[in-house]
Amino acid sequence: MLLVFYQGCHSEDLQCGMAVNNNRIVGGEDAVPNSWPWQAALIVFGNFRCGGSLINSQWVLTAAHCLTANEANYTEVVLGLHNMSNPDANNVTRSVMEIICHSGYNDQTFDNDICLLKLAETVTFSDSVQPICLSRSNSTFNTGDSSWVTGFGVTLDSYLADVLQEVRVPIVGNNECGCAYSGEYDITDNMICAGATNMDACQGDSGGPLMTKMSTYWVQAGVVSFGIGCGLPGYPGVYTNVSAYNQWISDHVDQPVGFRTFTSTGIDTDSGFVCPTRPPTFTFDDSIFDGGESLIHSAHLFSVCAVGLSLHALVVGGAM
Repeated sequence: MLLVFYQGCHSEDLQCGMAVNNNRIVGGEDAVPNSWPWQAALIVFGNFRCGGSLINSQWVLTAAHCLTANEANYTEVVLGLHNMSNPDANNVTRSVMEIICHSGYNDQTFDNDICLLKLAETVTFSDSVQPICLSRSNSTFNTGDSSWVTGFGVTLDSYLADVLQEVRVPIVGNNECGCAYSGEYDITDNMICAGATNMDACQGDSGGPLMTKMSTYWVQAGVVSFGIGCGLPGYPGVYTNVSAYNQWISDHVDQPVGFRTFTSTGIDTDSGFVCPTRPPTFTFDDSIFDGGESLIHSAHLFSVCAVGLSLHALVVGGAM
């Protein structure tokens, strides 16, 4: 069913998901400039905090655990950014007018981990700044579907990435993902999982997009939310399932958004997945991050990891 937005606009009125310079994908390496033109960097109190994605000319999608509504006056969004230490004329910076996080967000379970930022001024689209399409509620993503995650988060050397990183990750079905996190977290229909050993988001990528290509354009399937470790064997990353929040987004965004239906062409092997016998559960120290986040509750899964890292090994200063 086509969702109707304010002003009588249909969701597909917005052209989205087009990246003029995205003709190759290399997992776990520097992205090509302008290859992910919807990538946003959230700067809070002058410091990089999280990622996000531009969904139209005035709204950015991110994770609820990244910031609170009362931080709007202290938050800026940078678009078109490729190199943190070497910004260029293609970068667009906007202050934030309003932060709307889901009222049902649970900071213990990470259910409803989704948030909208309204920019103080609209942006003009260009090769380096474009909106991404969002997966519609009837979309299907099956185990093994190739997707990509991007961000400026922590890499192998335990430092935030200076250049935007990208990594290719396979979708992991919710039954299989639920088995992995059994006894630790409930994987709900509001979540979608992706990742494999040595391929994952990590500390600092929170709020950024999990994306799948559909024909000639890109559809955002998830928002980086939480996980145990970075590329740790047996623990895929967990993302907020964008297709579960179409109505919530349309209720709050006062401009057209490009919802698109993604239909997997693969076989849904997850429907009959049976949990194997689990290995011993990993245990982590819950008190390392300066910002008070529990490591096992990892909310800030930020950058692309080249190898598997357990979160207790990552010590990141600031409010990450």
